[in-house]
Amino acid sequence: MNWYTLRVISGKEKKIKEAILFEVSTSEMEEQISDILVPSENIVEMRDGKKKIKERVFFPGYLLVRLDLNKETRYLLENVNGVISFVGPKGKPQALRPEEAQRFLSEFDGGDGPLRVTEAPPYKVGDPVKVTDGPFMDFSGLVQEINHDKQKLKVLVSIFGRQTPVELDYLQVEMES
Repeated sequence: MNWYTLRVISGKEKKIKEAILFEVSTSEMEEQISDILVPSENIVEMRDGKKKIKERVFFPGYLLVRLDLNKETRYLLENVNGVISFVGPKGKPQALRPEEAQRFLSEFDGGDGPLRVTEAPPYKVGDPVKVTDGPFMDFSGLVQEINHDKQKLKVLVSIFGRQTPVELDYLQVEMES
């Protein structure tokens, strides 16, 4: 069995995956079509002072399918509602190379996708930052400590004329220019 890429309607990847799974089970082709993946990752965002974990599809409009390619499996997949075509030259399905497939599979490791903060924080001790979220919003301060494991910063903020250390999430601050 090889991994193939299916072009599908963007934004409907999960619904199309469910439709394919339904079609595979009703036509009893579980032996020939084994895995279907929606390439996605979990992103942490700050909203209203709370962390929200949001799933983001990082290849919108594509599904990865592991199958034994023959006329029946190709016909079944191409005729599922929402599937546009296989990816390959001149409409002919082209299997992913093993190293390409492995790169995707290592990132899934459990089907959830990796958990990542939207961007790697460029903070260093002594950097001037501005608080963008939470009770200290619009305050400015200097980074005092950095905890990469918990993704927290200790920032020295001036409150009523006194320097006060405040622990903030990476996503609650931005670099001040």
